Amino acid sequence: MAIKAVQQIMLGSVTKNEKQTRATLRAIKEAGYDGIELNGFMIRPTSFMVRMMTKMAGMPVGKGGDYDWKRMLDEAGLSVVSVHEDLGTIQREPEHVIEEAKKFGTDKVVITGMYRFDYSDKEAVLKLAKDLNEAGARLKEGGIRLLYHNHNCEFRKVEAGKTAFDLLIEETNPEYVNFELDSYWATEAGVSAIALMKQLGDRLKLYHINDRGTRIEGPSMTPIIKSDSMELGYGNMNLEELVKQALSVNVDAIILESHKNWVEKSPIKSLQLSAEFMNSYLKS
Repeated sequence: MAIKAVQQIMLGSVTKNEKQTRATLRAIKEAGYDGIELNGFMIRPTSFMVRMMTKMAGMPVGKGGDYDWKRMLDEAGLSVVSVHEDLGTIQREPEHVIEEAKKFGTDKVVITGMYRFDYSDKEAVLKLAKDLNEAGARLKEGGIRLLYHNHNCEFRKVEAGKTAFDLLIEETNPEYVNFELDSYWATEAGVSAIALMKQLGDRLKLYHINDRGTRIEGPSMTPIIKSDSMELGYGNMNLEELVKQALSVNVDAIILESHKNWVEKSPIKSLQLSAEFMNSYLKS
């Protein structure tokens, strides 16, 4: 059965000091989750620019770079399913990335898209696929698997009938590069998440789950309302079908990553509500 996990990006506002971090990790475990997915920029000191960018996005990284995450996760009984890293760091410091992943007991490193990158430029996307293959080959030498995580920018068209994500699937070697699909961002881009899962087949190694809907109550002021992240089962996505497909290809983990639209503005209460869905459809 797939591991139930939480993405660390949800936790910046509830990991402001070590005491609070321990309480947060205990709450995750008590809610029924088995693991966590770490971010490189949250488990080591990071730049002012990264801290400001994440804060502006509503998901501050906090001061977690100063903590002993390995010790606190061991104390909480949570495993690490993967570490998110950027491609540049992997290219510059592959040995460090390999060593860090192994320290946390995971064999997976995930690239979460590219910044300031033109996903509508076919040649640029082909170059990215080449770089991913090379990075994946280097990590494989150290016993680490490389996965690529999508947002919505990968669904820009590079030519008629083909997206950048299609090209990345076609041009990367499954021996070196596989995928962590985020169905929320695919759905937000107007793409069928279930079709993408079937397209990936067993190249889908990790699955990022979220729901999409609205918290508006009572009459709508206009016929059009804005959708946002929601707790699992409280939005409109067909999560049962998506989870069933993910399990059919034996994904290693299903990872909750919701955004700043948390119930009562609390990531803890949000992940606890989402745990009701996770525990019903992912029985240990």
